[in-house]
Formats: sequence, structure tokens, C-alpha cells
Amino acid sequence: MLIAGLDLAAEPKGTALAVIDWSPGRANLVSLVLGIEDEEIIAAVSGCTKFGIDCALGWPTAFVDFLNQHSKIDEPSQSFDGGIESRRRLAYRETDRHVREVTGRWPLSVSTDRLGMTAMRCAGLLSKLTAAGASGTAVAADSRTNPIDRSGSGQVVEIYPGASLRLWGFETAGYRNSPEIRARLLSDIQAEAPWLVLDGFAEIMISSCDAFDAVIAALAARSAFLGHFEGPTPDQEHQARVEGWVALPNTALSTLIEPPTS
Repeated sequence: MLIAGLDLAAEPKGTALAVIDWSPGRANLVSLVLGIEDEEIIAAVSGCTKFGIDCALGWPTAFVDFLNQHSKIDEPSQSFDGGIESRRRLAYRETDRHVREVTGRWPLSVSTDRLGMTAMRCAGLLSKLTAAGASGTAVAADSRTNPIDRSGSGQVVEIYPGASLRLWGFETAGYRNSPEIRARLLSDIQAEAPWLVLDGFAEIMISSCDAFDAVIAALAARSAFLGHFEGPTPDQEHQARVEGWVALPNTALSTLIEPPTS
């Protein structure tokens, strides 16, 4: 079984894609590519069962509604006081509030941070995946149905690598900026997951935080495939399908591997 993880950036530079081949007792990192274009991503993940993307898959519905209303300059504007609570409601998705509850930290806002440029690229990538026939939840790709389920129950799932690592019990302070810290962190991960076979890719994971996060995204996507995350409640489900939903692992890293066959 192939599972992919993508550390997405606004441009191919800074974008990394990892593909892990899962079998009983072994998870083999078979591909890790930096500087990858959309078309290469689509081709690489076409045979993958699950595809984890480190990027917001949508925008807060309240923010979209606000922009639509604000753009109607010839119509009376709805009341908006511009206070901090109103702005926070526009800045964060329902899943962002869930991430905050679980981890104690706010993720970047797709509405107000530079993440927005990457999210625009992600929207294009999702559109191309739809056109290519990516699988969703019991639906086929055609002109009437979008097969990408942004809530995570289809082929594509939204991933947060740093939070995933912390929830698995690893110390992440400074890892994105320091090769030395990434080297120590990778050693800790391999001690916890001796079944993860890096096949010569350890050096690029240490030298590039983008490559590192792509591999973590693939591991977190495996967790999501196994159902090891808290999905949206029934009341949140529609919003999650519009805004996206971060699949935060809720079991140990060791639970991702099947026991070896006897």
C-alpha cells in the first residue's frame, strides 16, 4: 500500500513529496522529491491509497461570507464592528479551533497569514486531482461530483506535521530551522519506529525541513487511513467538507504498522 505526504509551498521550490510503501512489519520510504510541480505530484499520487497535504484545504466559511458581503458596494452593508472577536471568527476555521483545543496552539490562519498563497496553489492542485479522477467517499469523478472530500474521508486528507510529531510525544522545538535538531529528532523517530526504512533518504530529511515534513505528512496520512484521528462531529461535518479538517493522530506512532506475517 502506497501512502503519500506533501509539504506544500506556494511554488515548487520548497515543496516536497514523500511516498511510503506499507507492508506487514515494514514501511519503506520509496520516494522523496524536492522542488516538485503539480503535474508531477498528480502522477506520483495516482496510485496512492491516501494522500496527506500539509496545507489548509479551504477557507473559513465566515471569512468567505464576509468578503462576499464586503464586495457588494452598492448594497447596504451588514453590521461589522471589526473587533478582535469578530476578526478571530473570520481568521480561523472550525478545524483550527479543534487543533487549538487538542494542542494548545493556534495553527496559521489561511485568511490572514502568508499561508493563503500556498492555499491558493492547493486549491488548484485539488482541482487538478479532481479532473484526474482522485477518489473520494463512494463517489466517482465526473462532471457533476467533486470526489475530493476535504473532511479527510477520501483519498486526500489535511495534515499538520509539527502537531502530529508533538502528539506522538516528540520534542519539536526548533526542528524546522536546525539540521542538528532534525537529526536528533529523526534518531528519536527511528528508535520509536524501527520498521521505518529510509533507504538513503535520511540525509535529505536532515538537510531539508520540507523533505522532513513531507515524510511526517505521509506517516500522519497513514494514521488517518487507519482512522486514528478525531474527525468532525455530525454538526461540524458540512463545514469540514467546505473548510477542510486537520487529521490529528490520536494513537502512538507504533500503531501505524501491521505486525509482520509469520
